[in-house]
Amino acid sequence: MKLSGSMKLLTERLGHEFRDPALLLRALTHGSRGGAADNQRLEFLGDRVLGLVMAEALLDADPAADEGRIAPRFNALVRRETCAEVAREVDLGSGLKLGRSEMIGGGRKKEALLADAMEAVIAAVYLDAGLEAARGMILRLWGERIASAPKDARDAKSALQEWAQARGLTPPDYILILREGPDHAPRFVIEARLPTGETERAEGATKRAAEHAAAAALLGKLDG
Repeated sequence: MKLSGSMKLLTERLGHEFRDPALLLRALTHGSRGGAADNQRLEFLGDRVLGLVMAEALLDADPAADEGRIAPRFNALVRRETCAEVAREVDLGSGLKLGRSEMIGGGRKKEALLADAMEAVIAAVYLDAGLEAARGMILRLWGERIASAPKDARDAKSALQEWAQARGLTPPDYILILREGPDHAPRFVIEARLPTGETERAEGATKRAAEHAAAAALLGKLDG
């Protein structure tokens, strides 16, 4: 099987030349396409390969760190938002094989689809050339993120909940204030609210992103 010119450019950005190009095509095929094998199984495998590589990289970088210090940094590096960010940097969206509805709905820019495809591509490289090849690609694409992952990279929602619990309060509420924009590019405004009355609002391209941003803003207000 020969890859098209655009797919060859993608392999250059990934830094891996596939011996079995069908693996890459499958990794880029979303379930909405129908008929052809999709990337769900590869995404499942790629998630585990990414986790192994990141765990090893963090432990090697900080031999004295215990699990409590490593885990938050690990979570920050393997979460959906980070995978989607890496996918955007290599323009993975341009190679996605989507069904008509997803194509019309802006699927090439959707965070979930990009993150899943990135993990599927990791699995494709792993199956094509082994763990060392997958490790090399991951470390290269994640690059400085690994060294710069904050030593306390707990997500803001978890940190805010811990702040509340430490003071005997119930967990914060997250209220959807606004949702606007088309389905392929929505905008959410979320208000984080503590039972003591403190609130902060923030926006994001997903509800989850907006919730985290609101939690971070509220934490900043409490620490100020």
